[in-house]
Amino acid sequence: MFLGLDFGTSGARGCVIDAAGGIAWEQRTAYRNPEQQTPDDWRTALYTLLVALPEDIAAQLQGIAIDGTSGTVLLCDAALHPVSAALLYNDNRARPQAEQVQAIAPAGHAVCSATSGLVKFLWLTQQPGHGQAAHCLHQADWLTAQLSGQAGISDYHNALKTGYDVEQLCWPDWLLALPHSHLLPKVLAPGAMIGPIRPEIAAHFGIHPECLIHAGTTDSTAAFIAADVNETGVGVTSLGTTLVLKQLSTRRIEAPEFGVYSHRYGDLWLVGGASNAGAGVLRQYFDDAQLAALSAQIDPFQDSPLDYYPLSKAGERFPVNDPCLAPRPLRLDSGQVTPRPASDAEFLHGLLQGLARIEAAGYARLAELGAPALQRVISNGGGANNDVWRQLRERLLGVPVSSAAHSEAAYGSALLARTPA
Repeated sequence: MFLGLDFGTSGARGCVIDAAGGIAWEQRTAYRNPEQQTPDDWRTALYTLLVALPEDIAAQLQGIAIDGTSGTVLLCDAALHPVSAALLYNDNRARPQAEQVQAIAPAGHAVCSATSGLVKFLWLTQQPGHGQAAHCLHQADWLTAQLSGQAGISDYHNALKTGYDVEQLCWPDWLLALPHSHLLPKVLAPGAMIGPIRPEIAAHFGIHPECLIHAGTTDSTAAFIAADVNETGVGVTSLGTTLVLKQLSTRRIEAPEFGVYSHRYGDLWLVGGASNAGAGVLRQYFDDAQLAALSAQIDPFQDSPLDYYPLSKAGERFPVNDPCLAPRPLRLDSGQVTPRPASDAEFLHGLLQGLARIEAAGYARLAELGAPALQRVISNGGGANNDVWRQLRERLLGVPVSSAAHSEAAYGSALLARTPA
């Protein structure tokens, strides 16, 4: 049995698979406040999922791997106690540090964004109290270390936006010249074996004492792994809290001015970008039952007259990179939303169409930058279950859209946990 743990934008999920890839167990837990999540919240979610494991499954676990939100970082001491706040994936407070990085990094590097892991690392090491730090870790790194007991280890998917050279497989010299670069982690391939689980963790949760802990990945890459795509021309859209597009390419594409970057993925490159828009905006207005009922009233083959760019707050990363982009519709100080039609179904139609247009613009951006022509799209995440939205997206994308057989990132991490030692 192999356990994958996904720490996304709103909560954590666990998935156990057998050697053949069949799902043996799934569970999820939500954060108390997704907008202000802390390492304590992550650890609570981790332990909540581990304690929920059925005894017989826990006793048979052979591997565990964890994915986390890309670009979420923190400083911790040698005992893994946080000595800084955790800066989340969409935190863009480090704009002055982004300018510092732009002055020394190669042109067009993924670290040149205000939300990159490297500029957050610089911001954190320029705050009071950083002298107690022994490690700068990504979310998945810190959580993985809770299980392995080995701090200071990352993977090259999480480390990409912190400046790791995924072609040469090393930290580049220009980055190592920065102050406090000794805090950066050792980087392994996603799925690489780190070591056995800590004996006290195994005993407490009834996990097999020889269960191996594997290097993880980012949440959106885990979702791509779960979709089991191995050919170019196939896009994978994650319809979670945020909207993430990825597709395989024979060439590496980096365009931080548009929020586009590439992960190393075997002999290919996994190119894509993540919008701040997504299904999280829908949750601001409707619950599951309302979404289902209202979607049934929408004709996906008709355009909505509403021109929406559904952001939860100002700022966008991809397919345009504009930290000041205003959301449409606009939420006023009074709590009212404008423009909003009287009909909830018309309002939802406008939101779904706005998100579909962002997706279409995203794949068009990837093609413009040299990605293979899009042939079809596979969807995962909670939004993949809305068939009206699927048909609307299919019309605007102009290619077939289907749902992944396994739509959760936790399944992708479970596949990483199955990586041979």
